[in-house]
Amino acid sequence: MTADVSGPHVRQWIGQVFASSLSALAGLAARAVLSILPDGLGQHIRQTRHKADMVLGSFPSAEDLRWCARAVARLQPEAVLIDTIFRSPLLAEPELRGCNSIIIAHDVFHRRAQAIEAAGYSVLPRDLTRTREAALLGRAENIAAIQPEEAAVISAMCPGVNVFTTPMPALPCPPPGNVRRNSGRLVFVGSGGLPNLDGMRWFLKEIWPLLAGYGITLDIIGDCGTALRRLPPGVQAFGRVPDLAPYLHRAALAIAPLRAGSGLKVKLLDYARHGLTTVVTPPGVAGFQQDANAPFVVAGSAVMFAEAVRRLAHNPPPPDEALAYCTNHYGMAASFAGLAAALQPAPGLAAEQRFGAIGL
Repeated sequence: MTADVSGPHVRQWIGQVFASSLSALAGLAARAVLSILPDGLGQHIRQTRHKADMVLGSFPSAEDLRWCARAVARLQPEAVLIDTIFRSPLLAEPELRGCNSIIIAHDVFHRRAQAIEAAGYSVLPRDLTRTREAALLGRAENIAAIQPEEAAVISAMCPGVNVFTTPMPALPCPPPGNVRRNSGRLVFVGSGGLPNLDGMRWFLKEIWPLLAGYGITLDIIGDCGTALRRLPPGVQAFGRVPDLAPYLHRAALAIAPLRAGSGLKVKLLDYARHGLTTVVTPPGVAGFQQDANAPFVVAGSAVMFAEAVRRLAHNPPPPDEALAYCTNHYGMAASFAGLAAALQPAPGLAAEQRFGAIGL
């Protein structure tokens, strides 16, 4: 299978995708610069520019929408997948009339905005109400929710639309037989997004001091660690890594100290499929399949979180339950059954069928 990628600001050449406009290049350069600034400075610049702590998404320009509509008319696809509500205005273009359309709903965004605002932050766009989100979602024939609770919410918002659940699959990746977990080593994986930064700042301020003297260390993987910059002894930031497996396989326990958000915390599935149990706050575990053997220890306060970490960091549960949880609830067939039905591929399509992606 091959994929062609095209867009008003990108070009594909020898299997690689490149920005093709000055505005796109400038945006990439600005993000790169912000990612290496000291903790707090990059966030301050973003806040000054946007006049908000977090931007959930932005809508395409009329020019970009027309480019995509003409591309869809030229390609004549059997189905159009729309990445979040922020791309759904494309479905109002005349060329999309009658298309089998599927919105991939990574989140219920008005609830995400409410959760982040409740934590004391400002969010853009500011007028993203339940009514507006329902109107944006309702343009599609199908909606893929990331977890069952949000599928029920979206069904109530859009009663005339086919809503199904398409969670992230989590294929087991057990530790090799010659790899041993390091007693007392914690791991956290996260981008430099506001919910991750907020959660880790809370963890380092309120929970980490309660772990002093217990022989516990922490590895932070991803942009979150490098964005924090000032880390206490025993905490190490690795930034982006080519392969998570070595870091997750050597950890004894994962943490997810998230205080706000919605959707499905995919990091918890990454932890579980590598055999790790996670100590997690209630917002972090929302939307996961219920199972008495789920590899999550829920802690609702800093004291409870620290107690759970102290109890498990040197005596972690074996990986079997975490791996079984992934197999039982997040296999490929279960994850993609609803999407496969919505796509309704024509019989007899060749294995070499080409797929395309249009980028905004």
